[in-house]
Amino acid sequence: MPSSSYDVVEVVAMQLIGSDASVLPVSTEFSFRTTDPYTVRAVFTGPHTMSTWLVGRELLSLGMHATADAPAGTGDVQVWRDEDPDYTLLSLSGVEGSALLAAPAEPIERFLAATEALVPLGAESDRMEGEITALIAALLTA
Repeated sequence: MPSSSYDVVEVVAMQLIGSDASVLPVSTEFSFRTTDPYTVRAVFTGPHTMSTWLVGRELLSLGMHATADAPAGTGDVQVWRDEDPDYTLLSLSGVEGSALLAAPAEPIERFLAATEALVPLGAESDRMEGEITALIAALLTA
């Protein structure tokens, strides 16, 4: 159920995979706004911590078809399909360390399909045109 400020919200039960193969449950809320169609907000909530990341929607979509040998993304965020196609892996790297998360693919696919129903991939700039025009006008009058 979308919150008032987001057009699409999906909560996904994920698992944080430790370097020692330990597994911790993590709840992840993926959120999407049509006014920011390039970005997916991901809030990861674990037993003792919460972290928010902004992920490219196209990167997440490409990751649903990528493999471990050729993941989507070359920077802090990488996404690929596990050997078991029912699962997706997400790698996050930042100043505080790295994390590898596993998630069932179906809720992520459902989330992406809902975002694409609102703003098809490749049509993001059409959606942003009004916001960019307003920003330029505001800067010119400042």
